[in-house]
Amino acid sequence: MHTGTGKPLLPEPARRTAAWCALALLVTGVAAVGVWLCIVFKTAVTPLLLALLGTALLGPVHGWLIRRKVNRALAAALTCVALVAVVGGAGYIVVKTLIDTGDQIVDSVREAGSWIKSHFGITVADDLGSAAGSLQKLLSKWGASAASGVIAGLTVLGSLLTTSVLALLLTFFFLKDSDRAAGLAHSLAPGRAGEVLEAMGRRAFQAVEGFMRGTTLIALIDSICITVGLLILRVPGAVGLGSLVFVTAYIPYLGATISGAVAVLVALADRGWVTALWALGVILAVQQLEGHILQPMIQSRTVQMHPAMVMLAITAGASVAGILGMLLAVPLTAAAFGVIGEMRKRYSTGEGPSAPSGGSRETSAEDS
Repeated sequence: MHTGTGKPLLPEPARRTAAWCALALLVTGVAAVGVWLCIVFKTAVTPLLLALLGTALLGPVHGWLIRRKVNRALAAALTCVALVAVVGGAGYIVVKTLIDTGDQIVDSVREAGSWIKSHFGITVADDLGSAAGSLQKLLSKWGASAASGVIAGLTVLGSLLTTSVLALLLTFFFLKDSDRAAGLAHSLAPGRAGEVLEAMGRRAFQAVEGFMRGTTLIALIDSICITVGLLILRVPGAVGLGSLVFVTAYIPYLGATISGAVAVLVALADRGWVTALWALGVILAVQQLEGHILQPMIQSRTVQMHPAMVMLAITAGASVAGILGMLLAVPLTAAAFGVIGEMRKRYSTGEGPSAPSGGSRETSAEDS
């Protein structure tokens, strides 16, 4: 926009600010529409995202079978069978352990609330005991009314089973056809733009791969170390508490805090404050091992995000999709950071989509 004299109506800084504001509004609008569509089509989006996470986690197994000259479809099928066996077995162990020790853990948490109130006079401890009592009453009420609510229970079970089966089938196809990913990118955006799209997809998937594999390995090490420590201290429900550590490890920071607090409270209620302090020391030692040794070694090649960004992502995911959103928030944010990093690297060096191609391009995808 110019004045009658041919000069711009607004100074250069104001025009740049307006352009950035317009871009921010456009990106926010597109993101809001995307989130809304994901909520509307959550029945299809949820298994899709779970399948992508499963593919990222199982990629090395599938690649190992491919290198052993196993057919791609057979390798994908064997990988999915192994996934079902491992997840089913681990899920059975975790659920059985938590069910067997659930009453003991709830009673211990209630006793911990009473202990804190009697020794420190903190009235907020009443809420802890009340919460444990409410949880126990809720479980009892649910068990008593299970027969009357069998239809609703079957509906929930059917929905969960459908989502799991669809996610498993998508994981199979993603593994089997992973070599066609590059060709799909170039078919969607021919020419140089296809190479940029392929590079951004690879970068995003590498970030998700690093998060899933690193988090799973770290969660396994943490749960084993904490379980052994609690068993040595003779804390009741040690295996169940260790299982809780493994499950909540996929929610960074928040999960470790919740599982650690529960373990310390159980130790305080059943074994006294000395054992509780030892349990706290074990948990803090394992967290220091994770923060200073395991994460730098295992997740050094993944997208590094500030803890504040991780907490904001978890909060946003919880507000959109509850517990599932908390689980998916960090890997999706890592993928977004991977795409942004790839775009910044390419466009800062002048390698945009309009740049001429510098030779033959690779269209073959990685095995994983």
